[in-house]
Amino acid sequence: MLTIVAIIPCRYASTRLPGKPLRKIAGKTLIHHIYENVLNTQLFEQVIVATDDERIVKEVESFNGEVVMSDKGHPSGSDRVAEIARSLDADVVVNIQGDELFLGKNELSELLKCFQENSTSVATLAHPLCGEAEIFNPNRVKVVCDRQGNALYFSRSVIPYLRGNEKFNTLGHIGVYAFRKNALINFAECPQSKLEKAERLEQLRLLENGIRIRVVVTDYEGFGIDTEADLAEAEKLLLNI
Repeated sequence: MLTIVAIIPCRYASTRLPGKPLRKIAGKTLIHHIYENVLNTQLFEQVIVATDDERIVKEVESFNGEVVMSDKGHPSGSDRVAEIARSLDADVVVNIQGDELFLGKNELSELLKCFQENSTSVATLAHPLCGEAEIFNPNRVKVVCDRQGNALYFSRSVIPYLRGNEKFNTLGHIGVYAFRKNALINFAECPQSKLEKAERLEQLRLLENGIRIRVVVTDYEGFGIDTEADLAEAEKLLLNI
């Protein structure tokens, strides 16, 4: 049996939505919702919040969650996760974004099934995109895969570029990453790559260093919270308004 741990990287600073983890939705802070959702899947030996802010520490402790302070200087969430994972007894570490409010057991179970194959070192999720608004949105990251379901490239641009009237099932990336522990440590020890810096996508560091990423296509569409409008929409969904 694999020992699987979930770590939620959680910063207070956010360009578009300052203090996002502590914003309330339907009576609870966002980080409280995320932590409970992950814990309730019962898929993990431990669920840990990794943060760089004492305000988040106090909030997580208030609902008896497990929280660890981490360095402020990490270039990505996965680097923050790697710092905490080094001291853990774990086979697989899952980096769960601190704003994926509706991520559930089904999607995470699909992701973790990949690790039944010894060849899988990193896995992530994707969902088919519908409509040009999503496909051309630079905040919606796209991914293209090979025939075995491994990522070829991730981009904020439209990939592939369609020259004519070809039909293509464009996949949108969902930023949840599962790593074998050694792959996560290897990732963190690599310097930020040129493509990673250009696109501001941490997963490109893996591809540039020859580390394969298995992509699991799921029905879950993803729901990241980045704006006030996202907060309002999330509350409506939670309250079934």
